[in-house]
Amino acid sequence: MVNKEAFAGTLESGDILIQISPSEEKGLHIELQSTVAYQFGRQIKQVITETLEGLDVHDARVMATDKGALDCTIRARVTAAAVRATGKDVWKD
Repeated sequence: MVNKEAFAGTLESGDILIQISPSEEKGLHIELQSTVAYQFGRQIKQVITETLEGLDVHDARVMATDKGALDCTIRARVTAAAVRATGKDVWKD
């Protein structure tokens, strides 16, 4: 459950800025800003969705500002933002 707004990432080339905030509506609502959205927008949104669902986050608003990030970077930024927004530390055993 997303308790507060959280950010991860930068607006540098090759990175992505992820903002996660609580949502009163059910489901994940992803807004993507990217110069490559026409080519890779579906893939970027899929990576964000799969990462959040894997972290048991199902209801949230996500604003993603992409600057050409690879999938591994997207997963890392989404995970970091989700940990900050939920308070659930996924790295602990």
